[in-house]
Amino acid sequence: MLTTDPCILVIFGASGDLASRKLVPAMYEMHVAGQLHPSTVILGVSRTQKSDDAWRDELKSWVERQVKKFDAAKYAEFARRLFYFAGDAVKRECYPPLEARLAELAEEKGTRGNLLFFLSVAESLYEPIVERIDEAGLVVEGKRWCSIDPSTRSWQRIIVEKPFGHDAASAASLNRALGRAFEEEAIYRIDHYLGKELVQSMLVLRFGNSIFEPVWNWQYIDHVQITAAETVSVGQRTAFYDETGAIRDMIQSHLFQVLAFVAMEPPSLYTPENVRAEKIKIIDSISVPTADEVATHCALGQFASDGKEGAYHELAGVAQGSTTETYAAIKVHFDNWRWAGTPFYIRTGKKLAQKRTEVVVQFKPPAANLFRKVAGFGNETPNRLVIEIAPKERFNLRFEVKVPGFGLRGANVDMQLDYADHFKAEPVEAYGPLIVDAMRGDQTLFKHRVEVEGAWNAVMPFLDARSAAARAGIRANYAVGSWGPAAADELLARDGRAWRNEP
Repeated sequence: MLTTDPCILVIFGASGDLASRKLVPAMYEMHVAGQLHPSTVILGVSRTQKSDDAWRDELKSWVERQVKKFDAAKYAEFARRLFYFAGDAVKRECYPPLEARLAELAEEKGTRGNLLFFLSVAESLYEPIVERIDEAGLVVEGKRWCSIDPSTRSWQRIIVEKPFGHDAASAASLNRALGRAFEEEAIYRIDHYLGKELVQSMLVLRFGNSIFEPVWNWQYIDHVQITAAETVSVGQRTAFYDETGAIRDMIQSHLFQVLAFVAMEPPSLYTPENVRAEKIKIIDSISVPTADEVATHCALGQFASDGKEGAYHELAGVAQGSTTETYAAIKVHFDNWRWAGTPFYIRTGKKLAQKRTEVVVQFKPPAANLFRKVAGFGNETPNRLVIEIAPKERFNLRFEVKVPGFGLRGANVDMQLDYADHFKAEPVEAYGPLIVDAMRGDQTLFKHRVEVEGAWNAVMPFLDARSAAARAGIRANYAVGSWGPAAADELLARDGRAWRNEP
């Protein structure tokens, strides 16, 4: 059932890669699914001069490439929602004509003055653009709370794309800049991983079934592994990546969101306020390693040459002597009752053996091994739950059974749910449902400022001078097509554990 208000989605950076590859195709999918209000339109803002029709034609090829079931007739309908404005959003002189264009569209389409800004620009432009929006008087959201009937007043919201800051200090600065222009209720810090079906399904799996939550704690779970492995290189983003690295790019953002859903306490009710409150608490409870612990709590690496492409440190755009990691594995502990002593291992990297994003929840072996004297029977592989997020979307629960026949012999079997096979549904681009949530005013799957700053504080020891020892010898320390540097295996081996590299 349609519950979104009409609005103008203003995409700053409309000529950029994110808008073309992800945002507009996602909005096409939402249009086809009937999730957009009939009056909702999209205004792309970028410096390049072009007409509305030129932008529509340019985007058609992108949507056709990105969407599996592209329909030309439906795109023609969707294209009537697309408009373009040429201007430099950092400059003050951009805003009087932009404001006039927004007013014109609002009058013509009946969007009631509702605006949803999306910052699809370089991180360095976030604060200047937010300041210009504020100076131009485009945000009048605060007046809603003084109204007898707030629903009759227009709203203005903003979606901020990652990276949300470069470190703890810059994230706090950006939060202050956003807070000067928008209420916290109007700020949507997006992480498209939370738009993925299996990530959201983790909450239902945990809290919608009575069989998991009673054993979801340190007493029964030995450890948890979270993996986001890529087979690709850094591509054309070498200079950007060299300033970012795997921890900033993946762990602090995407994988900490997955971590929060796996580890958080049950909310009292599935509401934005309750879910976000529990995420804040679990991130805040991460035990920050001391300077002496950093080297034993992480493994960092850079990929070597594969004969086709040079090693990372040899690529054009990489600073001489760079110690930026293309692979990172860290060990996380929580200072709370549920997870006391249970390690969470998080890893991500480029040019690894397989493309795979998953969560492995490894349970402890039975307290007593009843079958220890039975030949051919054992608990070599304890019970485990594997949540495959990509490229497959599956739940796998492994347990022991008896092999049919004479005698007693055990075997591991998997009970599996494959989302595509069972539900016969094609996954949609994760950005689409999240942007629609922002149109609805639903912040459940968006990050709170306290959570963002807490996540940065938790990873800073792995990024600043405290990580120097861990970065020694980082250059070309893992082969392309491997599962990362030897130090990553040692990270778990020290605790008597091993990565799940093969199913």
